[in-house]
Parts: sequence; C-alpha cells; structure tokens
Amino acid sequence: MNLLPFSISTLPKIEFGAGVISKVPALAGSFGKRALLVTGGKSFRESPYWETLLQGMHQQGLMWESMQVCTEPSPQLIDDAVKQFKSANIEVVIGIGGGSVLDTAKAIAGLLLPGNSVVDHLEGIGPELPYAGPAIPFIAVPTTAGTGAEATKNAVLSVHGTEGYKKSFRDEKLIPRYAVVDPDLLMSCAPDLIAANGMDALTQLLESYVSKRANAFTDALVVSGLTAVRDSLIIWYQGTGDQAQARARMAYAAMLSGITLAQVGLGSVHGLAAPLGAFFPIPHGVVCGTLVAEATRMNIDAMEARAVDNPALAKYAQVGRLFRQRTHLDDVGARVFLVHTLTQWTKQLQLPGLSTYGVSESHVDHVVAHCRGSSMQTNPIRLNDAELNEILKNCL
Repeated sequence: MNLLPFSISTLPKIEFGAGVISKVPALAGSFGKRALLVTGGKSFRESPYWETLLQGMHQQGLMWESMQVCTEPSPQLIDDAVKQFKSANIEVVIGIGGGSVLDTAKAIAGLLLPGNSVVDHLEGIGPELPYAGPAIPFIAVPTTAGTGAEATKNAVLSVHGTEGYKKSFRDEKLIPRYAVVDPDLLMSCAPDLIAANGMDALTQLLESYVSKRANAFTDALVVSGLTAVRDSLIIWYQGTGDQAQARARMAYAAMLSGITLAQVGLGSVHGLAAPLGAFFPIPHGVVCGTLVAEATRMNIDAMEARAVDNPALAKYAQVGRLFRQRTHLDDVGARVFLVHTLTQWTKQLQLPGLSTYGVSESHVDHVVAHCRGSSMQTNPIRLNDAELNEILKNCL
C-alpha cells in the first residue's frame, strides 16, 4: 500500500449501540445543569424514549428548554431560536432527530454565545465572516440513518424559492461533543424514509470514496460502510430478515458517511442537490437516490473519455466488485455492474423522478448554473455543463 500524507479533523466521541440513548442524561449533565432539547415534530416525542429521557434528565438534576423542528432549517429559524434562548443560560444543546433537527441544533449551539446572525458565516452568502466561537457543547442523537450529521462540522440551511439557496455554516468548533447513535431509535422509520435516507448515506460514502481528497483512512471507513449498506438497505426497506441488524448496520453506515464527507468532501450528486433542494420541495435523500446512478455513470464515462489514469476509475470498479461479491470481475464489467445496481436500487426503493417535484427541462440550465459549490470541487473529474444537463434530464 502506497500511503500518501493525509490529515483528519476532530471527530465526536461516539456512543453506538442499542440502548445508548439512556446515556444522554449523564452525558448532558457532565456539561452543566441547563439544557436545550431540539427535536422533530412528534415522532420521538410520541415514543416511549421521550418520557424515559426526561425522567433521566430530571434524575441528573437537569433543567431544560425545548423546541421542535418541523421543516428544513432556514437562517431565520436559527436567528429566531438564538434570540429566544440566548438569555436562558444554556450549557448543553441536545439534538434528537433527523438531519434537519441535528443541523438546527448544531447551528444554535454555535451561535447562542456569540449571538450574531448565522448569515454572517454562511458559505457563499453575506460577508462570510470567520467563526470565532465559542460553541456550546452539543450532543447529537440521530433518529434516521442517512445524513450522518451527527459526525459533521457543518449545518445545512435553506431558503426556498427560485432565488433560494442551500448553504452551510461550517466550522470544526461545531462538531458534536458526542454522537449517540442508537439503532433502536430507527424502528419508527417508514419505508419511504428508509429509502431516501439510505440512498443519501450510500451516495455520501461513494462520493467520499472517489473524492479528489480521499485518503487511506477515509477509504477504509467507506468500504466498511458500503458493505453495511449492501447487506442491509434493501432488507430493512422490505421488512425481511434480521431487522435489528439491518437497522444497526444502516445506522453505522450513515455515521461513517458523515465522518468521511466531513474529512474529504463529496461530488456531483451533492453539487446538484444543493440548488435542487433550494429551488424545489425535494427531500435531500430523494435527490441523492434519484441522481446517484446517472451521476456515477457520467463520472465514469467522462473519465474513460478524457482521464483514463484517474484513480477514481479503479475505485468505482472496486465498489462494483464489492456489491457483486465477486473479486474476479474486470474493471469495466465491475463499473457496469455498479451503475446497474444503483439503477435497480433506485427503482426497487421507488424513488421518484425529479419531475414529481415540478422540475422540468426548462429548469435544468438554472440548476446547473448554481451547482458549482464546494461539493462539485471534489468530484473526481470536472463535468461540463452539457454533462450535468444530461444527468438532470435523464432523472426527470
């Protein structure tokens, strides 16, 4: 193995396994006595885990404020929450929910002490001031298996509409102190949520693997995560086999996808997902699942045409062999099998085309014109506008 130099940024302390939600009160208590609980609209609060959590916090002598997040977070939502809770002397923020909840909690934890607007720090928006902190300790507890937000340093915020945007508030100081990943919390996930979030995790792993900044450390995590996805996503979605193990493997894969994307970046799927998610009411995981097969095919075709020495070509072949579970496949056959598998999974998981959410050919140029953010910079090859247009048109 030819090991090239690499750097790894801070990771959260990780508590993983069935039942680890019970550790949250004690972990929170180690930071102080006043907490802010950020949850989703109702699913966690209607589960037995909610009352158990509150009882545990009471036993720890904790007092708490709480808020619910029912939509993707906007800068206005963050600023309003910071104003609401700034004087509450919060000492720890606990986010329990999907990616939107965790991103909300992460951004609030970062701004409760400084008190300024999150727009000051959004990439590509406003003055882009450096974030000085300090951030309040943040505990991230995912209840879905997709975004990996429990392990990242960015909070994704959205403004929707034709002139909208989807941008990150990003800094290493925002990394959660603890990622508490309990697969039992995934039991309430509906099939459509399993499909979208699962394909988001898969896409993040695949794009991290072929990223221009990929390294031996993240590659090892990606292979482990993709193996877990291969062995569990369809089983979990169909409700067959060992569901507890399927949930655990997907929770693990999603967490790894967050770690790897935070270290090495993503690719063209997420580059296109940002404007699509801002301009249209498309759930992020649906965008990823709908685009990943076509974007992978386009990357492969582009590299075979003009960058045959690109190491990502061999990596795509390795993933194809991993999914096929046959080591003797030649590189071309393995890449064909990978694209075929991604296409079949998109159909099997019943992920809708972009037109379901109002995207038409007339919108494609506008999306492409706004897609070249940070994710596109780490795609293994620069795709031209015509190639990006083709990806979108083939996914309508």
